[in-house]
This record gives sequence, structure tokens and C-alpha cells, in this order.
Amino acid sequence: MTDYEKVVALWHGYNIKTVSELDMRLDSFRVLFAFNSGKLESDEVTYEDTREVFSDDKVSSFVGSPSTLTKISNQRKCYEFLLPKIIKDEPITIELIKEVHAITIMATYDDRRFFELGERPGSFKKNDFVVGEGEYGSAPEDVESELESLLDEIYNIGKLAEPTQVLRTAAYFHAWYETIHPFADGNGRTGRTLMNYFLMVNNHPPLIVYSEDRKAYYAALDLFREADADLNPLFNFFKQQLEKTWKATLNRKKM
Repeated sequence: MTDYEKVVALWHGYNIKTVSELDMRLDSFRVLFAFNSGKLESDEVTYEDTREVFSDDKVSSFVGSPSTLTKISNQRKCYEFLLPKIIKDEPITIELIKEVHAITIMATYDDRRFFELGERPGSFKKNDFVVGEGEYGSAPEDVESELESLLDEIYNIGKLAEPTQVLRTAAYFHAWYETIHPFADGNGRTGRTLMNYFLMVNNHPPLIVYSEDRKAYYAALDLFREADADLNPLFNFFKQQLEKTWKATLNRKKM
């Protein structure tokens, strides 16, 4: 049995049925996910600050930008918002994407985005925001229809699908979501959150994209965008990150 298969078997063995059971299994994961997801985009984020926000919704001492703490607190609120939806197996919809963005990005837009350009958390971009050296991003008027087409493509993947198919579909969703770049800001944080939501709704363990592996992560996304939508680099990267995410848990079970 490969390490990937062991992680999937571990997750299936939990047989999670309730919100409290899911919360228990994600106790350490949720902090590490929020820390690394934030760290990918800001070096101000620390593990200790993230842990304190998730435990007490405050930190004992902080000298950085207040926006950094707001983003961590928002990630905690989004986690709590999604838990019951995961248990109910609710699919990703346009409305859910907007709700996740609204919670995750609330009160973090800078003055230019908010006042000059009229961008709002929970609303698709009104202006032509793009990402990467290739300046990838759908035109504002095309965002919703392209996301609807993407959701239609992934909808039929269900709980009876092979785990690797679920992971590959999650990678496909994430790659296109980031390429569409639907919002003025926060696409990475919401994209990684929604990817894990899709995995768990389809009975697959979630994963962390570790901040120390950011170069490999962004390189895999770029290869998808530049090489005729080659998904293999991103799929293999996520598979490695999944094994890394749950390695400590697997090692504890061996003791």
C-alpha cells in the first residue's frame, strides 16, 4: 500500500458522520491549513498567531498589519461556516463560492479596490484583475458563466469515484478557478478552501499546500496554464502535499 493509499484508508476509517467528529479530526489540520494558506501570500503570518486566533479569536501580542489578523480570523469563521455543509454533502455552487469569499475576505480590501474600483467581498470582480506573468484571468463579464461551466464539469464526481479521480478533479477545479481569477483579491485563499471542501464532500482527505513549497505550487499552476492545460504536475504536487499533510498522523498510528 502506498503512502497515498494509507492516508485515504485512514480518512475512510474515521467514518465521520457529525460536525463534532469532523471538527475533532481536523483539530490540528485547521490551524496548519490557515497558517500555510496565509503564509503563501504574507510573511507576516505566524503559526503562533494563527493558533491563538483559532483557540481564542485574539492574540496576546502582535505588531504587524491588523489586516493580517483579520484574514486569520476570517479563515476561522469560514472553517466553522463550512463544517455543517461538509457533513450535509452540499455541492459547490456559485452562491457558495460567493459566500466563502465574503467570509474569507471581509474587511481586507485595500482602499483602491474598495473605494476607487467598487470591488466588494462576495461579489465577482468588476475590473480586469489578472494573475501571473501571463496575466491570466477571465474578463469580468465572463466569470460567472465560466465558473458555472466548471461546476457542471465536476458535479458528477461522487462518493463512489476512485480517490485518485476525486483528487485529480479537485486539482482540475483548483487550476481553473485560479486561472479564471474570479475576484479582485483572495482567489488563492478561497480556491484552496473550496478545493478542500470538494475533497471532503467526496469522502477524500483534505490537504495543506505548505508555504515552503510555494515555488513548486505556483510552477505547477503555471504549467497548467501554459502547457495545454497539463494537469499532471499539479495533481502530483497535491498528492505529495496530501502525504506530507497526514504523515505525522500516520506515524502516530504506528506507535
